[in-house]
Amino acid sequence: MTELLRYDIVGSFLRPEALKEARAAFEKGDIDQNELTEVENREIKTLIKKQVENGLKSITDGEFRRSWWHLDFFWGLNGVEQVKDEGGYAFSEGPSRIETARLSGPISGENHPFVEHFKFLSAHTPEGIEARQTVPAPARLFSELTRKENLDQTRAFYKDDDALIDAIAKAYQTVIEDLHDAGLKTIQFDDTTWGRLVGDQTEINGKNGDPKEKERLKQLFADVNNRAIALLPEDLRVQTHICRGNYRSTWFASGAYDTVATPLFDQENVDAYLLEYDSDRSGGFEPLQYVSGDKQVVLGLITSKDGELEDRDEVLNRIKEAAQYIPLERLALSTQCGFASTEEGNNLTEAQQWAKIRLVKSIAEEVWPEKVKG
Repeated sequence: MTELLRYDIVGSFLRPEALKEARAAFEKGDIDQNELTEVENREIKTLIKKQVENGLKSITDGEFRRSWWHLDFFWGLNGVEQVKDEGGYAFSEGPSRIETARLSGPISGENHPFVEHFKFLSAHTPEGIEARQTVPAPARLFSELTRKENLDQTRAFYKDDDALIDAIAKAYQTVIEDLHDAGLKTIQFDDTTWGRLVGDQTEINGKNGDPKEKERLKQLFADVNNRAIALLPEDLRVQTHICRGNYRSTWFASGAYDTVATPLFDQENVDAYLLEYDSDRSGGFEPLQYVSGDKQVVLGLITSKDGELEDRDEVLNRIKEAAQYIPLERLALSTQCGFASTEEGNNLTEAQQWAKIRLVKSIAEEVWPEKVKG
């Protein structure tokens, strides 16, 4: 297995003003796609430089070409269309924008735009630094396509869940193999489906199920993710980020990992988990004892939802506490989520964003002095 980076990020960064202005101009028709792409390219190159200057060893394009962390990927698949008048998500302090992804035909992954996006990132990433790609988990696409407003259209192409899961897995395999051919070594699945099932919650996409429904969904989510992973190249590292929502610093769920530790930690065939652990909404570290094999855990103890820096000693103590349940050599530290899972971004400044990253690096250097790559 690839050596674990002892400090990390989840992937998205606050959009710079120049990029926000360009996207707004594009939406109004004041600039064309080529002009928007020029701004995206420039801002991504600047972001690459900043990530390296702040000590990151695995970098992303900040998701600067996306509006959403997940929907843009879905829309890039063949057979999936953008819908702007339905959808949306309920968060702790109000609803998100109204958009969703709906089937217009059979799903496939050929010629996905994210492959070209990755090639640009890779081409401008300095030697010795890894270019990483983040995508929404396959389970998240299943969840979107089986929303009550999308289900009838999904069933027009896939008669049951198993057929849909098989199609999703094959589409993901196509995209990821194309990314791997372009040089990708680490793929990250961002996955909020488990956040819908933590604690006492059994509701997802309007399905107010009993405990049996919750168990069915847990196994289904693990199944679709594992099917997508099953045939990937052996030298490709697969990691997943588990989150309870991140929209303008708000969230949609609370609950410990206890109720999803099986099958998430012991049956999902990933190399590493990046786990949200920045508040009591995530519960304690006890479920980490169920992380199977030599799989690794990146503790998201530094929040991305506000700009206040965490108390260093408190973070150090929490790492020690986590190490009671999983060996310290299998642990690392990161921010809890991205800084801008959607283009609106969270409620902090760019300066605070970079200060958070430097804090993560500094603490990791203290905890794992012989292991931090420098």
